[in-house]
Amino acid sequence: MELGGAETALLGLLYSLDPKKVDVDLFVYDHRGVFFPLIPIDKINILPMVEEYSMLERSIVEVVKKGYFKIALMRMIGKMEWLLTGGNEIVTQPKWVTKVLPNIGDAEKEYDLAISFLTPHYFVLDHVKAKRKVGWIHTDYTKINVNPKREYEMWERLDNVVSISPDVTRTFLEVFPMLEDKIVEIGNILSSEIVRQRAGEINEDLFSDGIRDDSVNEKKWAMLSIGRICEAKNFDNIPFIAAKMKEMGAHFHWYIIGPGNHEDIDKTIDELSLNEWVTFLGPYTNPYPYIKACDVYVQPSRYEGKSVTVREAQILCKPIVVTNYSTAPSQIKDGVDGVIVPMDNEGCARGIFDFLNDKQKQKRIVEYLESHDYGNESEVEKVYELCRI
Repeated sequence: MELGGAETALLGLLYSLDPKKVDVDLFVYDHRGVFFPLIPIDKINILPMVEEYSMLERSIVEVVKKGYFKIALMRMIGKMEWLLTGGNEIVTQPKWVTKVLPNIGDAEKEYDLAISFLTPHYFVLDHVKAKRKVGWIHTDYTKINVNPKREYEMWERLDNVVSISPDVTRTFLEVFPMLEDKIVEIGNILSSEIVRQRAGEINEDLFSDGIRDDSVNEKKWAMLSIGRICEAKNFDNIPFIAAKMKEMGAHFHWYIIGPGNHEDIDKTIDELSLNEWVTFLGPYTNPYPYIKACDVYVQPSRYEGKSVTVREAQILCKPIVVTNYSTAPSQIKDGVDGVIVPMDNEGCARGIFDFLNDKQKQKRIVEYLESHDYGNESEVEKVYELCRI
């Protein structure tokens, strides 16, 4: 349960469930991460950890040292299949490992609904007894490596495939058109009340260290991006975008919150002399005060499903910039509740620079956000409906 959009969406779902309506068991295969303590244990029952499942997150060498030789063997077979046939390694390894894993929870207990919230879905399919089984999709499937024929074998075994937005549905069906009848759309659940409450837990000026540029006696814009350091988030291009904005004469400090190794990005920041312009803050259990404190929230992604952090920034009424990834228009009305800028570094830098200098547009966007509610707790009713089908 590390910091991430899908993990945030899972917490939103868990907090929205009514224990008077449903009894919920939650299986998390590794009881670690900054979000794990946030699981609402007053609403749900956390099942005991099964160490074999946590071996999927460890190196194969560590798995062998732990004595799980069958799991190590299956992971190597899965890796070989991936190398020979392509597709997604995150799916191929678990496809083989599931053959030697124990059942989850009480093998005699039958659930009305079993939800696999993150792919791969083999564990729910093979090791949970339930009347209905559903799997969630959170991303743009046209942007990741997929072997459709092999992965279809997993998806077609589910009773339903839950998509978080129309654009995520569209891109998924471009890859798996034969699964159209299985799709159900349920948006990521966020509570406006909880987001605002947690944003108020820290009241100090979090960006005061970089609020002024003394060389020109001008305010520095505090820009913020949040996410796991990975290909999708495009954080590796932030130094290049920042360098171009600096050349344009912008005065800003770009802060980044999220887990992951950023040594290579730090080297680029050093090479471009941007240490006073771009700063990694690391992962935070509660990033909401930082969203509240920033001047502009920026999502520079290569691709997204439906960004949770963009929704959180909308709830907190912040001016928002997103790159023009394929699903961006489903979340941002350009010029209305945020702005969409080009994906290339030059165009992105120019778009952010122009937005920083357009105070009237920022004001209009904030006023629009203040007059709209971006929470959607009512989506939980669709989950209850899946239980009743």
